[in-house]
Amino acid sequence: MNSPKQKQVPQVSFAQFLDYFPETTLPVTLGEESAHQYSKINEPFHKLAIEQFIYPIEPENTDELTEFVPCFRIPDTHAFHAVVYWRASLMSYQFVLATFTPKGQLIDRRVLAGTLVQNNLMTQSVATIEEDWMIYIISGQSPAHEELYEAARSKAFELELLPDGRIIHPM
Repeated sequence: MNSPKQKQVPQVSFAQFLDYFPETTLPVTLGEESAHQYSKINEPFHKLAIEQFIYPIEPENTDELTEFVPCFRIPDTHAFHAVVYWRASLMSYQFVLATFTPKGQLIDRRVLAGTLVQNNLMTQSVATIEEDWMIYIISGQSPAHEELYEAARSKAFELELLPDGRIIHPM
């Protein structure tokens, strides 16, 4: 008895996904101009890579206009992999740090920097990832219609990438 052939769904391996992210040298700063630079130097994601590895970890709905750009991989993460990608959608541009087990299972995910316009308020953040995996973030808000940014309204905070791949707020 012949069984019908099952159609094979193409797959992207986790190793192929990681290949989109060149290792970087730390420290690295993520700001407004960074995404443009990464989109010029890095190969764009294949649709299958986004479907298999990005969509499952995105908490917000994405649509056909949402764009993802691979940025870099953090070096010397022996027990896990840490990658940064840029996510652009309507009125929201974010740099996302995602950590994975060696087999490709998500450990943690955090937005580090970007621009978000919501309720007529614009929030802009810049992040620096240091050699010791400390992440320093400066974030400020202003009314979306104002061009003048007031530094006094900025907030600074820290995150830390731990050796197990978790991203925490240090005490």
